[in-house]
Amino acid sequence: MSEYIHLCSSGDFRKVYANGRRYEGSLMMAFVHPNGLEHHRFGITASRKAIGNAVERNRCKRLLRETLRLNEAAFSGMKLRYDWVLNARRSLLRVKVAASLQDFQKIISRVLTHEQELAEVELLK
Repeated sequence: MSEYIHLCSSGDFRKVYANGRRYEGSLMMAFVHPNGLEHHRFGITASRKAIGNAVERNRCKRLLRETLRLNEAAFSGMKLRYDWVLNARRSLLRVKVAASLQDFQKIISRVLTHEQELAEVELLK
């Protein structure tokens, strides 16, 4: 995943926002939607409303990209493949990448828990 696939079109982002599940962390918010592909796709945003300065927005996006890169192994354990949209929060500016990693790992564990719950429901049918 060192070269992960990006969500490119605004339509892809809108689809994830409209149909995906929202997972909130203290440093970021993740919208996750199964994509039916053989790989995960990622989109990263840092809005002007949340983080006004362009320099700060770029730092947040760099931190989120590094967080994705360092969590590469966690994605291989997932049964489904997802489209991910990560939204930076202003609090991300005050931390180093280690805190971002912890926050994102909590989000991944919640996604895995939800995935297991869906699998159990499918087994009961």
